[in-house]
Amino acid sequence: MQNFSKSTKITIMVLVILVAFFLGVYVDNHNRPELEKVTGISNKDTAVTTTADFSPFWKVWNLINEKSPTADKISDQDRVYGAISGLVSSLNDPYSVFFNPDDAKAFEDEIAGNFTGIGMEVGIKDKVLTVIAPLKNTPAFRANLKPGDMILKIEKTITSGLTIENAIKLMRGEKGTPVTLTILRSGNKNPFEVKIIRDTIDVPTLDTELRPDGIFVIKLYSFSANSANLFRDAIKKFVESGSDKLILDLRGNPGGYLDAAVDISSWFLPSGKTVVTEDYGNNQKPDVFRSKGYNIFNDKLKFVILIDSGSASASEIVSGAMQDNGVAKLVGSQSYGKGSVQEAIKVTPDTLLKITVARWLTPNGTSISLKGLTPDYPVEITQKDLDNKIDPQLNKAVEILLAK
Repeated sequence: MQNFSKSTKITIMVLVILVAFFLGVYVDNHNRPELEKVTGISNKDTAVTTTADFSPFWKVWNLINEKSPTADKISDQDRVYGAISGLVSSLNDPYSVFFNPDDAKAFEDEIAGNFTGIGMEVGIKDKVLTVIAPLKNTPAFRANLKPGDMILKIEKTITSGLTIENAIKLMRGEKGTPVTLTILRSGNKNPFEVKIIRDTIDVPTLDTELRPDGIFVIKLYSFSANSANLFRDAIKKFVESGSDKLILDLRGNPGGYLDAAVDISSWFLPSGKTVVTEDYGNNQKPDVFRSKGYNIFNDKLKFVILIDSGSASASEIVSGAMQDNGVAKLVGSQSYGKGSVQEAIKVTPDTLLKITVARWLTPNGTSISLKGLTPDYPVEITQKDLDNKIDPQLNKAVEILLAK
């Protein structure tokens, strides 16, 4: 398991595999999962100048001691952790969170790759806990959960007001144990329950196919640690196929490593072209991530990218870079809109603060986190399409490529 001796940064909006696979975070160091920056805080950093009146805090502290019958069951340190969590929640940002020692250890285990759960990513959408994407061949996928499904309850717990991390705790558990979710799906009037058996999650990465019509399809499921190398192999197969027509299917891809997104984009952009900008607002100068310039294709490449509401984070970075630079057309439905960057800071040796520090911008300056990406060719998939096993988004992509 990696420790946090180096600084660590997380690109989240969140997305957390229930498993909790923290996709959407990135690294400068290629050997570390989605973390570039963990900053330590020394004693001298704890001195604060403020005009806030702290007397209510101490009065409540004393009233708890005097009045609460359970006060003696909660340590003073746990009360402090609770107060810090309340302080962070005042930001009204569901992706900024304080990790007490137990939570911090679980977070580090997740980053190290110890994944058991149901195999999907969730985020907060319009203040509702929402499925971003179930991962292929996981319990959530087999349970037929869909991007956009709203999770109203986890077992008997109503999710309204829950942080993502607390929701994940409730859904996480030992392999072979069940968890029941109450789901509300768009188009359905009534919620329904889904019972899912937790399992060890094998995160899929990539599939390729050369269709009979000569179109080469790369289906990328996640931007994992090895996705850049696997994509390189896929591009080699594409070139060897002799095809000039490519579909990159990023539907249901919740994201992952920023470094992988930049590397994959570099196959289609000249060196130095902007892939994505990390905007810190007025806090500091933005960081611009640029193409490495592999750029082996010319203007004859016919390229379409498929996106949907399950396309998030790194998927939106690649799609936005290709769209803004005029390299590919986007087909499908509006992407998720995961575009915040979070920094994980060591508060003490065994606690962490994960706080939003920046937003992702496409090369043209579009904020990914505001509403996601709008396809050049909007195509929705209806329940009738699903029942008849028709994929109108893929069909539209094929139509565009064969018409060129």
